[in-house]
Amino acid sequence: MTGAGGGLGLEIARKLGARGLDVHVTDVDGAAALAAAEDIGTGAWGSALDVRDPQACRQAAAATIARAGSLDVWVNNAGILITGPAFEQELEVHRAMLEVNAIGTFNGTLGALEPMRERGAGNIINVISLAGLGTGPGIVSYSASKHAAIAFSRGMLADLRAAGYQDIHISCACPDGIWTPMIQDKLDDPHDALSFSGKMLMPEQAADKIVRLVDHPTPVLAIPRWRGRFVRFVDRHPRLAMRMIPAAMKDALRRQARFKRRFEAGKWPPKGP
Repeated sequence: MTGAGGGLGLEIARKLGARGLDVHVTDVDGAAALAAAEDIGTGAWGSALDVRDPQACRQAAAATIARAGSLDVWVNNAGILITGPAFEQELEVHRAMLEVNAIGTFNGTLGALEPMRERGAGNIINVISLAGLGTGPGIVSYSASKHAAIAFSRGMLADLRAAGYQDIHISCACPDGIWTPMIQDKLDDPHDALSFSGKMLMPEQAADKIVRLVDHPTPVLAIPRWRGRFVRFVDRHPRLAMRMIPAAMKDALRRQARFKRRFEAGKWPPKGP
């Protein structure tokens, strides 16, 4: 489980642990991974992992097998978001998102597939984003990196089926905006207003849907489904999408401001049932 030191990753790891799985919690922040594993409790352990390092991903897979006895599920969740007009960002910014969001997903998938192919079974879940199904202003390279990750995942699944591997599954989860520190930090960022334009999910809501992919793998799952249909429709009509941008951004900025007011008033996030 990559990128599991907090936020959505921690919620996914927690729910996997509740299913009785031994969970190897990894994060580029090793201390966060150890704290998350302690929070999950029995059957969980943590370690540092930089998903940009392919050999480190292989070693994480091997360490999981050595401790748990097998590698049944691998979740790629590590990701970064740097917003702003793409023409103002240096190449290093674009490369950083590609290396973590795309290459990191490649490395994790390949590292998990080596033992899964030997066994002939396994389940890989790649947490993408609705940005992998469409794009918008302010998140250009983030979206590009997610497009690369989803194309790699779907193509890899096709390669596995063509090679006769019927019991190895790769699922792509594409959630809408999720209330995590990544999004909370963007309440004043006009370049990430689109994250507030749809259905804001709590981490546990998205994690519930994602963990179900263990039992019901699917190549692409949009969360919620209606947002996936909307994004795909817009993506199929690029001229219409370009004409919609001013109105869409105006509405997104209004929604973002509303979330900020509710957050500052203590009315967001929800306090539970």
